Amino acid sequence: MMRKTLLCAGLALATLSGAADAHHSYAMFDMTRSADLRGTVVQFKWTNPHAWIVIGVKDAAGNVVNWNIEMNSPNNLALLGWKRSSLKTGDQVTITVHPLKGDKAGGSFMSAVLADGSTLKG
Repeated sequence: MMRKTLLCAGLALATLSGAADAHHSYAMFDMTRSADLRGTVVQFKWTNPHAWIVIGVKDAAGNVVNWNIEMNSPNNLALLGWKRSSLKTGDQVTITVHPLKGDKAGGSFMSAVLADGSTLKG
């Protein structure tokens, strides 16, 4: 009887505890800043555990620099209206990110304004 009670209590606790956040840190991103990147989609990767956008952005000298933008999972993005076909190579977009710390060209995705003026969040 005691064993059954302990088993039921353990199952109840496991059910009510919620999922642990077994995810990487966001310490590499400067979450206190945002940057607007206007450029051309080089690649859109609809993959787990994160989707990715690579966007070519011209720097001050006119050279194109590829920014690697980490996004949410495809499942979570789909709940926000994203589709695998939302971005295509060559699309002109403005993407807002929390940039990487330091001088690296990358960031954590916040939102995208598409060529038609529509906005997708992430």
